[in-house]
Amino acid sequence: MIELAADKGIRLADETIASSPLAVRGLTVSYGQKPAVFSVDMTVQPGAMTAIIGPNGAGKSTLLKAALGIVKPLSGQVTVFGRPLEEQRARIAYVPQRASVDWDFPTRVIDVVLMGLYRELGLLGRLRARHKAQALDCLARVGMRDFADRQIGQLSGGQQQRVFLARALAQDADLYLLDEPFAGVDAATEKAIISVLKSLKQAGRTVVVVHHDLATVSDYFDHVFLINTRRVAEGPVAEAFTADNLQAAYGGRLATAQVDQLARVLG
Repeated sequence: MIELAADKGIRLADETIASSPLAVRGLTVSYGQKPAVFSVDMTVQPGAMTAIIGPNGAGKSTLLKAALGIVKPLSGQVTVFGRPLEEQRARIAYVPQRASVDWDFPTRVIDVVLMGLYRELGLLGRLRARHKAQALDCLARVGMRDFADRQIGQLSGGQQQRVFLARALAQDADLYLLDEPFAGVDAATEKAIISVLKSLKQAGRTVVVVHHDLATVSDYFDHVFLINTRRVAEGPVAEAFTADNLQAAYGGRLATAQVDQLARVLG
């Protein structure tokens, strides 16, 4: 029996969605009358590090939040490892923007990291020595073990970001979603974070990052997703992270300094 090209294309597309750690189809989100994300398709590659990039207000964070169900889309479908989101939440770890967190809440660093174990502990679960040891190990991975008993509000911005990454590590997830993890942090923190993310990739985990520094995309990531309300381009960095696609995504908002810098990066 001869398989029609159209049928084969549909079958391959279905297989790609089923194998993707995060697949989005036709996602539309609106704040008021203006869509923040319009009919976006995205297919995240397994075991890779993917950057979501675009100008301010392009819908990067909204796309991530809608995929997680934090904001409700007007339309669209989200699957995680080929299954509905609600069935796969235990496989996802999320690191929000630091600016969206109430840092005045009176809690210790170790307690924040232990929140990553809530699925194992439950609301009334008994905290055991191994749980604390696991949390301390996650803090050690981000260089924050000595701060375990410090109040979270007493930390610098970079230190706070490391703590939230440690909380995500405690979840031992298969898919890690991070919203602007490098925003406003010092160089040492950025180096520590990217080292941890690359170690996750080496362990076969999938990492998706809303990212703003175009100059580091080629060094940090394997795949890139460009967005400006609509999807602009998607694919391996070597193929999709091009001057033409960047111009299509950023338009006149791509500053001259950025163009010159990227020209050197892209050769």
